[in-house]
Amino acid sequence: MITHGNSIKLFAGNSSKQLAAEIAKLLNMELGEIESGSFSDGETMVNIHESVRGRDVFVIQSTSAPVNDSLMELLVIIDALRRASAGRITAVIPYFAYARQDRKARSRDPITAKLVADLITTAGADRVLTMDLHAPQLQGFFDIPVDHLLGCPVLSKYLIKNEYVSPDLVVVSPDVGSVKRARSIATKLDAPIAIIDKRRPKANAVEIMNIIGDVKDKRCLMVDDMIDTAGTIVQGAEALKKAGAKEILACCTHGVFSGPALERLEKSCLTEIITLNTYEHKNALIPKIKQISVAPIFAEAIERVYADLPLSKLYD
Repeated sequence: MITHGNSIKLFAGNSSKQLAAEIAKLLNMELGEIESGSFSDGETMVNIHESVRGRDVFVIQSTSAPVNDSLMELLVIIDALRRASAGRITAVIPYFAYARQDRKARSRDPITAKLVADLITTAGADRVLTMDLHAPQLQGFFDIPVDHLLGCPVLSKYLIKNEYVSPDLVVVSPDVGSVKRARSIATKLDAPIAIIDKRRPKANAVEIMNIIGDVKDKRCLMVDDMIDTAGTIVQGAEALKKAGAKEILACCTHGVFSGPALERLEKSCLTEIITLNTYEHKNALIPKIKQISVAPIFAEAIERVYADLPLSKLYD
């Protein structure tokens, strides 16, 4: 708990107000007074209503839907704080948008993740605190320090505490790219893993090819970094069901649930979807979805960054 609040300030953008309030409560602090909105023509408008001169400032803002508005609001807040002579500015971004655009998959593709990293740096951020980037190497896109928190320890702790672990549990990676993440959780749960071999003929479209591993008569826990339109997770669940799985659950760090995701999940054979609250939704989610708060891990990370202490403890 931070008790020396004279030198630190927390501010929340519009996309992460609930999470920011939880973090502030855990740190025994009040959120800074900020007015953030838009002019009649859509331009982002920000007013900081208190002094930040020389302070260690943390801006909590996920770049969630509407993505471009959230990103622009974050950039303008950082710029306002820099021009108000803040001592150090840390952008706390629980969900980092554009992370999937991290390479040139086809000719003339942009690498938008690098562009966004440059924008945040240019705006005036001195440090970034985020969770489960789509690819960990995105940290190298920034020219400033990045503290990359992991969602797997939070999910694993919840699963163990709530007795999801059983002798017939199998952790399933929905694609080859998520094997490391699935193996991390499987190790903590002392469970075997299986892998779904898929290909993606076009964006937001998935074709299941094979299932590697034994899932017949097993309880399958699918693990991914995010669920967006839910195409991958739902089709993977159907493939597991056809292969003889008796129960199928899913967990992820970022529950984006865009487009037809909620309808697909509601109709799917998945019995439960567990996600972290890095992405806030204005509308209610379906009963199948359980959200776990990441406020404790972000609160401790903020405290450690402020006190210049190592964050390695949080990766266990």
